[in-house]
Amino acid sequence: MLQTQHFTPQWHRSPSLGCGRQAAGHKTRCKFAKPCQAALDYKAAGVDIDAGNELVRRIKKMNPSIGGFSGMVPFGDSFLVAGTDGVGTKLKLAFELGKHDTIGIDLVAMSVNDIITSGAKPLFFLDYYATGRLDVDVAEAVVKGIVEGCRQSDCILLGGETAEMPGFYQPGEYDVAGFAVGAVKQTKLIDGSRIKPGDVLLGLPSSGIHSNGFSLVRKVIERAGVKLDSQVAWDADLTFGEAMLTPTTIYVKQLGQASQLGVKGLVHITGGGFPENIPRVFPNGVGCKIDRSSWQIPDLFQWVQQEGGIADAEMFRTFNMGIGMVIIVPPEDTDKAMHLLADCVRLGEITEGSGVDLQL
Repeated sequence: MLQTQHFTPQWHRSPSLGCGRQAAGHKTRCKFAKPCQAALDYKAAGVDIDAGNELVRRIKKMNPSIGGFSGMVPFGDSFLVAGTDGVGTKLKLAFELGKHDTIGIDLVAMSVNDIITSGAKPLFFLDYYATGRLDVDVAEAVVKGIVEGCRQSDCILLGGETAEMPGFYQPGEYDVAGFAVGAVKQTKLIDGSRIKPGDVLLGLPSSGIHSNGFSLVRKVIERAGVKLDSQVAWDADLTFGEAMLTPTTIYVKQLGQASQLGVKGLVHITGGGFPENIPRVFPNGVGCKIDRSSWQIPDLFQWVQQEGGIADAEMFRTFNMGIGMVIIVPPEDTDKAMHLLADCVRLGEITEGSGVDLQL
């Protein structure tokens, strides 16, 4: 279920990261500079974020409680917190490469990273694996990744479902979905309600594209004409396939270190990127200002933007751009947080108003 809030982003106008604005007259040199073609975007790749937001708006009329990163119900002095997700069209690259042992890590990550934004500790995970004709070796490789994802999350793989559905999937293809359940004491719930102007946004790095935006990435790969087994330009020991299939970072253990901090909000940067996800934890009357110069955009995203001629706003609305989790803390906890959390960067601060003001 797509669980986003409709939000009109505020973009600070400034030079592009790559060639995304050259059509508007901006000339920018970038690391992977080459003649530009017509710009790509997520909608042209077949994914309409606005349509997804409209569906969520309609569902919220029927069930006003949805809209966060996960759902929760009271259970004694705690909340049970649950989330569900899939891996998206990243699977297409796994099919092409014949590599299936990391997809399960992605599957676990997408659900557990959502439920931990409430402060919950993951308890157990369930999976659903569906295919036209069961290939036991492939299915075993996928489950091997799920087991590893659960290990990284300190949760139990409780069970799952394997569905063989002849004629429903293309030969050699499958789909997966996952369901995570965790718990948090009601007194320890992180819900964003205490966020106020002056609070600080910190970012934890992603491992790459994670599991969002691959419909657009695949269009870029097609346009660029690169082979997945060819070497990337920025790392002599890395192929495009390896870069694309790098598993999603699981933040459970890393954020366990944050229990000593006065964390007011946690944001998993998934589909919708910065402008769609960060405001989901804000109370009314606050926005944020982010300094884009506070971290280095990874080479992979720079390559995707250049090859696709993708505008800055589209990049930040589609991808995590190197930041997989955002932590909001009071200013007095900033130094302690940056000491406790490896590779943490200071992204910006909470302001009065609304939305995300991205300073480039």
